[in-house]
Amino acid sequence: MTTALETILGHNFARADLAREAMTHRSASSGRGSRGSNERLEFIGDRVLGLIMAEWLAERFPREQEGDLGRRLAHLVSQPVLAQVAEDIGLASALSVSVGEAKAGVKQRATVLADALEAALGGLYLDSGLEPVRGFIRRAWDAAMTEHAEPPKDAKSALQEWAHKRARTTPVYAVTNRAGPPHAPEFTVTVKVGDMAGVGVAGSKQAAEQAAAAALLGSVQV
Repeated sequence: MTTALETILGHNFARADLAREAMTHRSASSGRGSRGSNERLEFIGDRVLGLIMAEWLAERFPREQEGDLGRRLAHLVSQPVLAQVAEDIGLASALSVSVGEAKAGVKQRATVLADALEAALGGLYLDSGLEPVRGFIRRAWDAAMTEHAEPPKDAKSALQEWAHKRARTTPVYAVTNRAGPPHAPEFTVTVKVGDMAGVGVAGSKQAAEQAAAAALLGSVQV
């Protein structure tokens, strides 16, 4: 029987355990800590995504140098983009979480969606190698790849420029919450520019700051 993840990826897994593991949030895992969860596959998928995306960028923008390619890469593998791709393909429908977390809406969290997408890529790679992953990434990221004619600035840099130009001030970032176990923390960061604010959640303080900056930018006319 074809699973929800196989339908989403367009791939039939030879190893069903990989598909199951990729879609198991730590709240639904068995045993202690993250045993049985998708965190190990997320680790692998993150590296696979970076490799394939770098290859694609070098092919698509043959005249751009490392700095510009790096800015494009940082954008395309950022949490907001991953979460949007995951939402577009309906990945939440395949994700297994605990009853309590489901009621709390964990499947809609950007950090959870992004992590699950990386885990799916990791599972796909371990099941069949790079070629199926390459095909899926080029389909799923097509809109994001063609979105910017010029290399995008990272969200924090773009917000700082906007704040200096429009509000004549500097964004102020603060960690407003930290949750999760030590091996898989979840940071909530709030950024303020005057009376405006944006909130971001991610597995690291730096990524949460970028997400917060992107959220604030999305609420204003830059």
